[in-house]
Amino acid sequence: MTTETTTAPSRYARQLMTRVRAFDARHPWAWDTAVTASWTVAALVDAAGGWRTTAEDPSVPVWLVVATSLALALPLYWRRRRPLTALTLMACAAMVSAASGAFLQSGYLQALPLFHIALARPPRALLHSLTLLAPPLLTGALRFPAGSWEQRIAPALWAYALVALLGIAVRSRRDERTHEVRLAATAERARIAREMHDIIGHNLAVITGLADGGRYAAAKNPERAAQALDAIGTTSRQALAELRRLLGVLHQDDENNKDDAPAPRTPQPTLTDLRPLIEGVRKAGLPVEATLPATTPTISAGAQLTVYRVLQEALTNTLKHAGTHTTATVRLSYGPDTLELLVTDTGTPAPTPTPTQGNGITGMRERAARYDGTLETGPLPTGDGWRVRLRLPLEDSPS
Repeated sequence: MTTETTTAPSRYARQLMTRVRAFDARHPWAWDTAVTASWTVAALVDAAGGWRTTAEDPSVPVWLVVATSLALALPLYWRRRRPLTALTLMACAAMVSAASGAFLQSGYLQALPLFHIALARPPRALLHSLTLLAPPLLTGALRFPAGSWEQRIAPALWAYALVALLGIAVRSRRDERTHEVRLAATAERARIAREMHDIIGHNLAVITGLADGGRYAAAKNPERAAQALDAIGTTSRQALAELRRLLGVLHQDDENNKDDAPAPRTPQPTLTDLRPLIEGVRKAGLPVEATLPATTPTISAGAQLTVYRVLQEALTNTLKHAGTHTTATVRLSYGPDTLELLVTDTGTPAPTPTPTQGNGITGMRERAARYDGTLETGPLPTGDGWRVRLRLPLEDSPS
């Protein structure tokens, strides 16, 4: 039997439970009505005569037994929305059952609102529940003392305690799952913020450089100005395409929108896209001297994207902060176990960002750390210029 065959029933069961929960979230009254109706029928069946097998006083009027059974079952409709109210009404009916000697088994239905109190209410609500559950048990024990403690009070208290513990366990598991979802959402928001920062920041910096160059060239060389405008249009379209791809993937929901066309998924940049990236920066007016290996090392697609984004951010920072007459140098090399990217420039060192400014250097460090790499940034030893050094382990090197 294959793994797919063994996991298929569990997958179908999860899908069925997901649909049931979704239906219940949209129509909670349907499930509440079904549960209440089924337990009401069971209580009335017991009231038809079976209650005498456990009663201390079989002579209790039938109308009282029927009324008490209904009072113990009907409040279940509110067990999820107002569990304390439901338990209060049922405790009153349980008091009548115990005081009359009927000892209806439907009294154990009080465990259902107790479960929802433990599941959704503060812990002090369980103490309030104890003040509602205990009086009927004590009343029955005082009215009919023979064997009451061993037969009724202790088993009932243990049953209610186990139900409360079950509710607490389910609540803890649900809270843990909610916390995990929040952590995943936070991590996803951080990833999206990094991608948006890299896409928008870089392309806007290139467009700004092209616009400045075109303005200076317009008076002396209209042809160069026209080329700058063409490059601005190309860069803008590329940025919009990347943003559409990112937003399209975010909005796509394969489970809830199966009829929608899938979002376009263009390949993420790799090491082979470094040359076009550098060429785009050159067109924006920044002279870049690049030394790239003829062959690409063996690293994962995610690690290649990290190299691309770090180089993109480093060159973007140079465009924005380094000033005029600045040149940049890019060197990508790799040895037996490490890939190294070194980006330097000759401009004025970028100002040290404050905690409330930008995500550039922080994003580069996070990307490097994700693949067991390191990132070093800072001014050059001469005091002029800036350096960014990224080191990533290769696939076959130890983590």
